Amino acid sequence: MSYIAPDVQIDFLAPQGDSPQMHNPTTNGQSGQKYPLSDLPEPTLLRVDKSPPPPPPDDAACFALWDKYAMLPNVRTHSLMVAHIATNLARRAQAVGIAVNMPQIRAAALLHDIAKSYCVRHGGSHAQLGASWTITETRNYILAQTVMLHVHWPWQIPEGTGLCTLPFFIIYADKRVRHDSCVTLDERYEDLLTRYGRNAAAKDGIRASLEQGKDIERALSTLLGDALHENSFDCWRMVH
Repeated sequence: MSYIAPDVQIDFLAPQGDSPQMHNPTTNGQSGQKYPLSDLPEPTLLRVDKSPPPPPPDDAACFALWDKYAMLPNVRTHSLMVAHIATNLARRAQAVGIAVNMPQIRAAALLHDIAKSYCVRHGGSHAQLGASWTITETRNYILAQTVMLHVHWPWQIPEGTGLCTLPFFIIYADKRVRHDSCVTLDERYEDLLTRYGRNAAAKDGIRASLEQGKDIERALSTLLGDALHENSFDCWRMVH
């Protein structure tokens, strides 16, 4: 796993004691006992690679990938809305003096659900599969990491301007879009509980994701000087 800040890729060693063989990161050694990703040890720094990643795909290239992977119309509309909110957040960051990579943010937002339609049809994790497709198509590990982590950030949320790195704009924007509408976090998660809260474990996971979304919202609001929970991000002006 890599934590990637803008224009910097950091690779990590596996925690001490891990077998060099391939293993399932959600199981506990030979016992096979499952535990949540957030319980994994913090990764250990190995090296810093400052070589620039390949340029992100532009809108036309992202739309071509939508066609290639048969993205459903409603997922396309949702992705456009997420891209609108994410780039709006990035512009606010720029306005307060925080450097952001706007083309990267927009591409990550447009591609975050690239595997959603396939997984609706066939099952599987759209975040994991989407990350695999993204790295295959773009060779850009920053974009792929964001697709992988857009559902949930499994580590402590960074403080200060560290929150204005690529994953968090997409994580928050995605949590503010219900289908094709900008809504509050509470409204978004009421819908998720209704559609996906099939059992107690599923409901607990959805509620935990809501709390993380609120933590990100509060931190971004403080950093950007804006009450984001009250902001509609001019979404009524969007042309679908």
